[in-house]
Amino acid sequence: MIGWKPLFALVALTLCAGCAGIESLNEAGRPTDLYSLTPKSTFDPGLPRIDQQIVVEEPTATAAVNTNRMAVFPSPLEVEYLPRARWVDRAPLIVQALLVESFENSGKVAAVGRSTVGLRADYIIVSDLREFQASVISGDTADGPLLVEVRINIKIVDDWEDQIIASRSFEEQVVAQGDSALEIAQAFDTALGRALRDSVEYSIRRIFSHARANPRPDTAIR
Repeated sequence: MIGWKPLFALVALTLCAGCAGIESLNEAGRPTDLYSLTPKSTFDPGLPRIDQQIVVEEPTATAAVNTNRMAVFPSPLEVEYLPRARWVDRAPLIVQALLVESFENSGKVAAVGRSTVGLRADYIIVSDLREFQASVISGDTADGPLLVEVRINIKIVDDWEDQIIASRSFEEQVVAQGDSALEIAQAFDTALGRALRDSVEYSIRRIFSHARANPRPDTAIR
């Protein structure tokens, strides 16, 4: 015969398990907030105009960054993600799209597109998204402000010669004004915007200089 105490404990555990299930369902029913980022639209008016066509490849990234989740590093060895907050796409695809749009917004490029559109490239932008996360500021408590870090390495490839003509990293850091997902996303937008502006201006100037020093026949057959 089963004593009442074990039976009561079994019933209590079953009820608690049911409560946990209901709580999980309620959590799953809460909507996920989606966040987008913006391209740069203001550039140095002294930028030269280039007649060459540019293809922007999807940036490479580590698994921690190659996601649509907002990464937060509590320490250099830990990776966490903000709950119920997502980017509208994987971070590398967002950066690729914003690079293309930023090049277009400069008004200094003959044509630019992603590698998937089949555009014949004179120059290819190959990038590596090395930092794209928020971190706890060193020395602060866990509930202190977050530092958003964005670092992109840009390599410019001359598609005619199949060689790298320039390479440089662009890094920006912005302290989020608060700990909400929106405030953290705004810090990402500011940091990425600065990196986009600098990388676009750098790329245009290097392509302009390289193209002038290495003229190519317009009717060349590839």
